[in-house]
Amino acid sequence: MIQPVLALIAWSMIMLVWLYVRRLPALVRYAISEARPQSSNVERRLPPQVQWPADNYNNLMEQPTLFYALCLGIYLSGLSNPNLEYLAWLYVALRVIHSLVQVIANITIIRFCLFLASSAVLGLLCIQAVWIGFGL
Repeated sequence: MIQPVLALIAWSMIMLVWLYVRRLPALVRYAISEARPQSSNVERRLPPQVQWPADNYNNLMEQPTLFYALCLGIYLSGLSNPNLEYLAWLYVALRVIHSLVQVIANITIIRFCLFLASSAVLGLLCIQAVWIGFGL
């Protein structure tokens, strides 16, 4: 159960690098082109494609924290089994695909469907872990 956690953390770091690769050149151009750059205007003045990786990185700091806690709890309690590991890897795959859609094309309906799917998988993972943990 630790491998999916490590994989999603590594993916989050990749998204952090992607954020800086896209954002820093745009911020430099903005600062050079403005006589008196205002930090409150920056996000409104940057192209949306520059903001998408930052938005995705923020998303990866939200719901996945539940995933991390759940997987680490499963791992530390020794409750892991192939079904739980499959669901954990499926969650990671859906979050990676969600990231790629958001950063490359940002098609809202696809992102929303991927978010719903990953949320459902996380819910199933939680239900199965509780079921096993309480011996139900």
